[in-house]
Amino acid sequence: MGFVPDEGKALPPPTIINRNSVWLAGVGWCSALLQNAINHRPPLKSGLHRQFLLATIGWFIGYHITKKENYTYARLDRDMHEYIRLHPEDFAAKEKKTFAEIVEPFHPVR
Repeated sequence: MGFVPDEGKALPPPTIINRNSVWLAGVGWCSALLQNAINHRPPLKSGLHRQFLLATIGWFIGYHITKKENYTYARLDRDMHEYIRLHPEDFAAKEKKTFAEIVEPFHPVR
């Protein structure tokens, strides 16, 4: 059993470009720039291998966080639909009202 349980492996994989991956890759890259600035090196020009490495690590972690997030929401949706299926009396369909029944009659004031 890894980060995502075996039943979560049936879910489709998340897209390569997702908000968690982009965000954490940016955090990794900025941390490399900050480390360069703290050590009085040119932030953008030095340690390109470190910048690339930290951005890649952030992207990887973000991808797996998205997989865990998708599994969690799928599990919650499954449990919610199962509860609705087992307790239909709590989720009875309401009668449909027209818009005229909802809105009060309009009487202009002059």
